[in-house]
Amino acid sequence: QVQLVESGGGLVQAGGSLRLSCAASGRTSSTDRMGWFRQAPGKEHEFVATIRRIGGSTDYADSVKGRFTISIDNIKNTLYLQMNSLKLEDTAVYYCAARRFRYDSIRAPSTYDSWGQGTQVTVSS
Repeated sequence: QVQLVESGGGLVQAGGSLRLSCAASGRTSSTDRMGWFRQAPGKEHEFVATIRRIGGSTDYADSVKGRFTISIDNIKNTLYLQMNSLKLEDTAVYYCAARRFRYDSIRAPSTYDSWGQGTQVTVSS
């Protein structure tokens, strides 16, 4: 099992930037893929971005493509999400997730078996 702790959330004006971090500990070497998800009030978990731990291939939701960048530092065991040009609709709790096994889907939350506690991102007008 991997333990995940997010940080970096906060309040930002529309058009601004934030960088989220996710520190991983435990059996990090067993992780195949990590990702970011978000959940707005009254909505289900929404896929944001994902990255292979080895190789670094990435995938993004259409809603964030070109504005968000996911990256990973395997030395520091830390996942990042650089968020630029933030919009009001980006407001949500952002969760870091990790999984050990490969599945056909890389976006389904159910395929990730370790989750952080979440960090709030609020975008104001």
